[in-house]
Amino acid sequence: MSTKKTKNIEKRKSHIVLKAFLSLIIIAILLVLGFICYSTYKNGWGVKGIIQTAMGQDEKKLENLDPFTVLILGVSKDISTELTDTIIVASYNPKNQKATLLSIPRDTFVGKNKAKATSYDKINALYQTNPVKTLDAVNKITGLNIKYYLVVSNNALVQLVDEIGGVEFDVPIDMNYDDSSQDLHIHLKKGYQKLNGEQAEWLVRFRKNNNGTSYPSSYGDNDIGRMRTQREFLKIVAKKMVQIKNITKIKSFIDIFKENVTTNITNWSLLKEYIPYLVDFDTENLQTSSLPRSSSNFRYIQFIFFCA
Repeated sequence: MSTKKTKNIEKRKSHIVLKAFLSLIIIAILLVLGFICYSTYKNGWGVKGIIQTAMGQDEKKLENLDPFTVLILGVSKDISTELTDTIIVASYNPKNQKATLLSIPRDTFVGKNKAKATSYDKINALYQTNPVKTLDAVNKITGLNIKYYLVVSNNALVQLVDEIGGVEFDVPIDMNYDDSSQDLHIHLKKGYQKLNGEQAEWLVRFRKNNNGTSYPSSYGDNDIGRMRTQREFLKIVAKKMVQIKNITKIKSFIDIFKENVTTNITNWSLLKEYIPYLVDFDTENLQTSSLPRSSSNFRYIQFIFFCA
């Protein structure tokens, strides 16, 4: 047999082996895709189904997920004493796709003797770099058993709002307040407008004007008004964050979180289990409220959280 014929035979054999190898790869890929499609089908198709499949979850996972509750503490970094002027209990229930935000008034009394109370007996003074004290106080006041906290710097909101391209919000009143000691100057006009990060911080920190006026009583004056504005604004921020165009910015969101948030959450794998269900969350199912003036009204608080 000539050398040329031998080479042709070897070449054909090589092609046959290559085709067989490629066929095996294609079959393997089809089997994997088939399994993924089947699993995704069982998980309900859509983005949620794909995420569930990618994370190795199945349709029974939801049955074992309890509502997730966390205490959010907003801390200003531009004053010598760190006070938690934003205290919010947030809860998410993946089974009924409902969530709650409950504001705790910063002036809530946590001391032992009201007759001898000082500013240090207010709940916003408990923090002082020890969030566990505030967490314990909130659990005592609400009758809840919250395990986790998030201490959020005011810089987080500024960066987050700028990252998502600003937020459209209906500012309830003209806001004009100046505090040179904090280098805080709030100047916003009433009405629907797009707010950037700095303006968002002004909005959520506003309590009263330079002339002493505040929100109207029908809205909720002073701290009640501020807490209402904070909850309404956070609700809109959350709604914009889950828009498709902002999902691609999740790495930036994580970077902002790492830079500006302190937490006692260590089991991050636990939180990952909630991600597939958050995809379907409708912010219209977000219920917001504030702690009643009678902080012992446990029935009201438990109704809000256990019905959420």
